[in-house]
Amino acid sequence: MASKLREDYPWTASPVIINAPMAGIAGTPLATAVTGSGGIGMIGIDDAAKLQAQLEDASNIFGSSSSPSPNPAASAFYQERGLLPIGVGLLVFHVKTLDLVLPALCQHPPALIWLFAAPSLPDYAAWTSMLRATLPTTKIWIQVGTSSAAVEVARTAAPDVIVAQGSDAGGHGFARSASVISLLPETTALFAAEKRLLSTPRPPPVLVAAGGIVNGSGVAAALSLGAAGAVMGTAFLAAQETTLHPAYRAAVLDARDGATATVRSAVFDELRGPNVWPGVYDGRALATQSYREWITGTEIEVLREKVAEAVKGEDKGFGGRAPVWAGTGVGLVNEVRKAGDIVVSVREGARAALREALAAVGDL
Repeated sequence: MASKLREDYPWTASPVIINAPMAGIAGTPLATAVTGSGGIGMIGIDDAAKLQAQLEDASNIFGSSSSPSPNPAASAFYQERGLLPIGVGLLVFHVKTLDLVLPALCQHPPALIWLFAAPSLPDYAAWTSMLRATLPTTKIWIQVGTSSAAVEVARTAAPDVIVAQGSDAGGHGFARSASVISLLPETTALFAAEKRLLSTPRPPPVLVAAGGIVNGSGVAAALSLGAAGAVMGTAFLAAQETTLHPAYRAAVLDARDGATATVRSAVFDELRGPNVWPGVYDGRALATQSYREWITGTEIEVLREKVAEAVKGEDKGFGGRAPVWAGTGVGLVNEVRKAGDIVVSVREGARAALREALAAVGDL
């Protein structure tokens, strides 16, 4: 599966590192920096109106003849295939209709489109069909959080890649999910058992891991569990290129012991108004003062008032009131670095971890 990923995205280096398409946080600067360092850079869309400008910026970076490319292989891919060497993440329930984003996507087609958070699993088949009819060379990725959902989506939508997101992930995911340590092997086993998948016109989807992966050893573990690549979100909250308020970043850098510093709860989506996410999703964030007050009985209306007041302040509420999305690996994220340096160091760390693991078992 890893070779298939490298084949489809030939500018990448192994193991393939992907930044999560964090809506409103992962923009063109982050995506192009990740791709520039041999990963797969993703833009996360929170406002469809901004997509056109972001894709144009990426086109200028990888298509310019007047300035050096951050990754010549990525620029060659763009020139030869007419696809931007980055991806775009779409929240299906939020975008609601492709009409809002298709004009921009058609003008600057990305290498991949990552779909997540559909109101129901059958929605992915409809979206995939429409996207492939309009953008036939763009790959489709779909994010799920259970092995059964992975099999259903593989059967009905036949994506090119399934992102198997474990419960350690920061931000939003399936409220009922498992960690990647069991999610990946079970999904791989189910794919092998489901012979119907092998008879579809498309090959079985490639599996990519997400959730709790912030360093090289985490990537190495994901590869050992059957993933072809690894997605990181929390690790890139410390990237210079990430669009993030300083107080948000400071909260992430200060956090330790992700098992206790973070918590999964739907209440985070209630703090600024009624929760608009489909019911099967919740989110992992830092266990803020708002959360602690909620579990001790403070009414949600009271908490909303406190958050509304806090966001007017200099820290925009990220000092303990507004949600700070982060995964359980947050304790390993301790310094601000360039995104490219993060990609390279994690990739090299994964290679070293795999070599050490092989040396530890000796001759097999």
